[in-house]
Amino acid sequence: MSEDMYSVEQVAERLGLHVRTVRGYIRAGRLRAVRIGKQYRIARADLDVLTGRPAPERPVGRAAVEVSSILQIDGVDRGAADRLATLVLAAANTNHQPAHPLRVQTVHDGERNRMKIVILGGASATADLLRLVDALLDSDNGLFTGEAGGA
Repeated sequence: MSEDMYSVEQVAERLGLHVRTVRGYIRAGRLRAVRIGKQYRIARADLDVLTGRPAPERPVGRAAVEVSSILQIDGVDRGAADRLATLVLAAANTNHQPAHPLRVQTVHDGERNRMKIVILGGASATADLLRLVDALLDSDNGLFTGEAGGA
């Protein structure tokens, strides 16, 4: 999990509040959050706004753009999900824009053999990561058969 994203429980613990209070702040619009399935994720910057910490200044003349993407990939067993998550997280962590890092979370549902990848970040970096995932899924690289990298 990215260090810049927190669950409702983590925010409640950090602020010394009850989980229901944090959820109430989200529902009331006092705390921005991204809903992923039935759970919320709160960005560090949004938590800083709630607590009164100054937000980082944005460059003048350039619009701030952030893309939120959720990929759903069906037919993925646990091993393939782990391999894909490792590749995606490694690619996200080698982003060449340290001031605007990608935030990525991966979740695997073993009952449905389904994987979800949540990407938050700049448009070009997100597009690059999506192209990588597309290339990985379209190629015959052994990712889904466990043969990748000679394994």
